Amino acid sequence: MYSLAEETEADWWEVEALYDLCFAPGRTALSSYRLRDGVPMIAPLCLCLRDSEGQLAGVIRYWPALVGEASILLLGPVAVHPTHQGEGLGALLINESLVEARRLGWERVLLVGDAPYYRRFGFKKLEGVEMPPPTNPERVLGFELKPGAWEGIRGRVSRAAADPAP
Repeated sequence: MYSLAEETEADWWEVEALYDLCFAPGRTALSSYRLRDGVPMIAPLCLCLRDSEGQLAGVIRYWPALVGEASILLLGPVAVHPTHQGEGLGALLINESLVEARRLGWERVLLVGDAPYYRRFGFKKLEGVEMPPPTNPERVLGFELKPGAWEGIRGRVSRAAADPAP
């Protein structure tokens, strides 16, 4: 049995420790982290998944960003504790958060990730959307929460204003 809840300030250190465990030591040097600097997370979409003993099993975070003038959600990171990998928890976090993002009125999501993994959720390679270097363009993926939401959206991904709107 798992419980899913919005990440709180009290969860922060535990969430960061899970990210450190699951990702390479230089994770905060990635270009996606520069887009998050000084920008608040989209709190209702940042979720913690805990097992029946209250241990953190998985997490997902979202941040606002822009492509040109268009507001987007930047998904990531998403992580599942190694002892819980293979249980479908990453999929649960992604699916639940995408449903909530749609409910909140967001139209499009971007992530940098492995296309074969994220394709099953509906993510597709984005053409004409440029993440800051060094980012492999083959890993820049988008998802439409509203049909046609990525049509005509092109340009460089940049940081959002401090008070984003969907």
